[in-house]
Amino acid sequence: MSFFELFLISCGVFGGVFLAMAVGVIFSNRQIKGSCGGLAGMLDENGKSLCDSCSTPVEECEDFMQQQCD
Repeated sequence: MSFFELFLISCGVFGGVFLAMAVGVIFSNRQIKGSCGGLAGMLDENGKSLCDSCSTPVEECEDFMQQQCD
């Protein structure tokens, strides 16, 4: 077995695994969640989460997101 054949087989196996994981995520119908090390874990100088430090009122953020989704 040559190096090229081994490389193609390895790529095929990894591609199959990635495809199987993608299909599993699609069929499980779960939302992708952020990590615990993201913005929610970072604190500002007042000890509040950076997600809470947004100066835009929550109602306006929700209206904006609703407009973007429609």
